[in-house]
Amino acid sequence: MGSDTEDLHQEALKYGFASPWFEDEHPAHRVDLPAFYIDRHEVTQRQYQRFTDATGHRTPPGWGEKKHPPGTGDHPVVEVDWYDANDYCGWSGKRLPTEEEWEKSARGTDGRLYPWGNVFNPAYANIASDPAILGKTLPVGTFPAGQSPYGVQDLIGNVWEWTDSWYSSYPGNENYNPSFGMKQRVVRGISYNPLGHYPREAYSKILAVFARASARGYEAPTVLLEDLGFRCAKSGT
Repeated sequence: MGSDTEDLHQEALKYGFASPWFEDEHPAHRVDLPAFYIDRHEVTQRQYQRFTDATGHRTPPGWGEKKHPPGTGDHPVVEVDWYDANDYCGWSGKRLPTEEEWEKSARGTDGRLYPWGNVFNPAYANIASDPAILGKTLPVGTFPAGQSPYGVQDLIGNVWEWTDSWYSSYPGNENYNPSFGMKQRVVRGISYNPLGHYPREAYSKILAVFARASARGYEAPTVLLEDLGFRCAKSGT
């Protein structure tokens, strides 16, 4: 898990990032995980509506009359905070995956860089390969070529995904990061939205960095975003 890669030329700082790339992934380390299951797809709008209909739980702000928008039933649900996602997983007899489980699901047994292999290919995921093009969610499973060795789809792209983990430093990481601690929840997998406005050549490089299976993101657990959803997991037997 993690990475020992270093941003030797401080490229992230040149592009306006607050810290060098890869620092929050240091050091690469081995994690022994108990057996677990993870959903093949992100939770869809249709699945989430079954939950809200059955429980009276609040619906995402973008829904009208407590129904998901027409034609989006197979799209991942979005505009749900960490607590919403956690409640859904509990209702369905599951739980949110830890970031260790999420990364294992993406990297397989060989520690690959991306779910599909070690070569970046933006055609394998619903990601914004052009910063000027505004994307949108797509039905889950639209990019089967981008699945992980375990058959898990859309780990990269479509929407960012909540995990159960706090955004904290890995054992042995001595880099100072004010966001570490029990304040932010880890999100993984980037989304269809552009990562920012950069020159095309720089953007391609930035996208390849953030689409890696070891890349970490974080959000406050109460945030609602149009490109943030989740999938569930459960312990194995």
